[in-house]
Amino acid sequence: MERYNYGMVGLGVMGRNLLYNIADNGFSIAGFDLDKEKVKKLEEGATSEMKVKGTGTLEDFVSALETPRKIILMVPAGKPVDAVLESITPLLNSGDIVIDAGNSYFEDTNRRIADLASKNLHFMGMGVSGGEKGARTGPSIMPGGDVEAFHLLKPMLEAISAKVDQEACTAYMGKGSAGNYVKMVHNGIEYAIMQLISEAYDLLKRGAKLNNEQLYEVFRDWNNGDMNSFLIEITRDIFQQKDSLTDNYLVDQILDKAGAKGTGKWTSEQAMEIGVSIPTIDIAVTSRILSAYKDERIQASGLYSEKEITSPEDINIFIKEVGDALYLATLISYAQGLSLLVKASDEYHFEIPLKDVVKIWRGGCIIRSVLLEKFYSAYIRNPNLSNILLDKEISIIVKEKVNSLRKTAAFAALNGISSLGIQTALGYFDAYTTESLPVNLIQAQRDYFGAHTYQRIDREGVFHTSWESTNN
Repeated sequence: MERYNYGMVGLGVMGRNLLYNIADNGFSIAGFDLDKEKVKKLEEGATSEMKVKGTGTLEDFVSALETPRKIILMVPAGKPVDAVLESITPLLNSGDIVIDAGNSYFEDTNRRIADLASKNLHFMGMGVSGGEKGARTGPSIMPGGDVEAFHLLKPMLEAISAKVDQEACTAYMGKGSAGNYVKMVHNGIEYAIMQLISEAYDLLKRGAKLNNEQLYEVFRDWNNGDMNSFLIEITRDIFQQKDSLTDNYLVDQILDKAGAKGTGKWTSEQAMEIGVSIPTIDIAVTSRILSAYKDERIQASGLYSEKEITSPEDINIFIKEVGDALYLATLISYAQGLSLLVKASDEYHFEIPLKDVVKIWRGGCIIRSVLLEKFYSAYIRNPNLSNILLDKEISIIVKEKVNSLRKTAAFAALNGISSLGIQTALGYFDAYTTESLPVNLIQAQRDYFGAHTYQRIDREGVFHTSWESTNN
């Protein structure tokens, strides 16, 4: 019986598209799904050039694979992954490899690595970004964990991934669950950038009174320049999409309640856990939660009279300032996410190569952007850079645009236009670039009411004072 190079468990749109991508690149691959219709659809959608096989049982699926077996899971994170592992591991042999390509929480991956290792099986967590289209035509792929297993997978991963300057957008992300962790932070940055773009849209729509055709032109021009990125590109196109049910533009018919799948929240929780400041990512998560308060927001808008918005004097200058503000706030969001990876790499002994992270994010993934080329150059200059804002070349860009960020934040605040992402990006920058913060007062307060102690600026050691109450 013919044996297949790879196996795919989970034949939803992402799994099926990734399977076809693998088959397109000359590898044979078998698929399995509990849903028989998906198995049938897999074979019906395959071309004659593909070596693809659908299987009806896990036993047939496992038997169809060459050894060591290389099995990719594309199933929802959490219990479904554990259920598949519980069913399939008894059918595997020593040395077989299982790769979780979903958005699993990194600590779950650590547990599964240990569990399968006790059975002499390899388990890897692998982030995949690019959506349905990227899975089919070339995603950014973030594998981590077992180095031996990675080298067996590397030729396939390099073949199916996106390419930038003929370089594959995949690389080894580090030990243990580093692949899942990098993908988690990728998604956190994605949350932040999407929030910032929505705020720029709101400022241009309500502040500058631009219609959808004008918004299309602005985002088109931005995407044709130094803001070129996947998210700016699709935002441009959204403004031209007409609604099939009405005569309106579709974006104007969509309810303002945002969904979320958990990776943004995990990023915020992790940053809190290991002590990293990522306020723009945090506020993006919070903003999606706040959007769900639709009924309360309707009540509040009726209770508090809206402030009349004063249009900017020069619309063209305003558009440029908003664009520069969006660019810089986006840069700061990347800086926050990358700083989390630096700390996590040390905390969890991942040994994450930041240079390779930004390199493979340049193509295929949702947060791909020409800005990442500048980050890649920065990490080439200094692989141990703790924060991208400390790079001198990056600092030149920041200094050029920071006044636009201040003006945009001020306009939003004065006109009552919510800009939580823009405000927190500016606040983070100002705090990060301030030598002396007013936290000395907080430490004095903590010592006053709780004897929490403090350090001094003029001598070493830990101090406590018996503070005197003056009751005046």
